[in-house]
Amino acid sequence: MTETLTKSATICNTRGLHARASAALAREALKFDSKIIVSHEGEKASAIAVMDLLMLTAYKGCVVEVSAEGKDADQAIVAIVDLIENRFGEDD
Repeated sequence: MTETLTKSATICNTRGLHARASAALAREALKFDSKIIVSHEGEKASAIAVMDLLMLTAYKGCVVEVSAEGKDADQAIVAIVDLIENRFGEDD
């Protein structure tokens, strides 16, 4: 049985987890074999499902939980949290 790893990340970009940011997160998540879940205020979304990520309504300053389970979970957590904390590559 595989262990689930979880780490918190703060949404730093001005627009929060909007469409482009959600798409960037999903693209990054697709690089990994692990199942990755993003949670906010009790709601959960698959990291590869853009519409589900949008439904989290995570705005600037929100803390989200990133969980990963699978053989590359440790790398997945680092990559996703890094993307979030670096504003999804946005300039704002």
